[in-house]
Amino acid sequence: MITETSHRPWEWPRRPWMLAMRWHDLLFMHWPVPHAALRALIPPALALDTFDGTAWIGVVPFHMDGVRPRGLPALPWLSAFPELNLRTYVTTGGKPGVWFFSLDATNPVVVRLAHKLFYVPYYDARMASKGSGNHVHHTSDRTHRGAPLAAFQAQYQPIGPVSYASPGALAHWLTERYCLYAADRRGRVWRGDIHHTRWPLQPAEADVRVNTMTHQIGLTLPDTPPLLHFARRLDVVGWLPERV
Repeated sequence: MITETSHRPWEWPRRPWMLAMRWHDLLFMHWPVPHAALRALIPPALALDTFDGTAWIGVVPFHMDGVRPRGLPALPWLSAFPELNLRTYVTTGGKPGVWFFSLDATNPVVVRLAHKLFYVPYYDARMASKGSGNHVHHTSDRTHRGAPLAAFQAQYQPIGPVSYASPGALAHWLTERYCLYAADRRGRVWRGDIHHTRWPLQPAEADVRVNTMTHQIGLTLPDTPPLLHFARRLDVVGWLPERV
């Protein structure tokens, strides 16, 4: 159980957490984009969060294990799988969080349960995430029936020591977020709290061979290289969402 809470920007939820997991070999890839490029894609009830007036889009590959409901053990065939998400950042009620445009995963049971319980846009994909020394090879090809095509292929690795971003820094703004937002089929907005220790970030480099993740939202990424951060492992707990 994660007991350190002093770094949280708001109070620990009083309800019991419902889901635990571990995230491994995670790469944050971030690009600055104009506010106008994303505003229409976000529900009116949420403000698109910006850093010095600029919005950011993120592509985040990783793999997870130990996924389990509270009080139950992790099951090997259900609890470990690669994931890839496309995200930006939103806020309401003084609680900045993550807005997911998509989450791709290999486990069809998880895809359907997460979509039903958390209202997030999970999709089936054919994926692999493999480590070789300090390198991570991550591939993803979406296979979900009726969903926009999206693919990703990259090799990445950390290239420096672990550090913890300071409040006010861009790295802190991008990563230290303790909730997600989603909308159900009726357009109602929900917030799901999460908790973890501070992100153990490392500078990273990446060789990205395929990345069509933003095509699904009609966004062309800037020609400039992305801002990269790597994290080896993070233990996480999450709560069922509440309506905003």
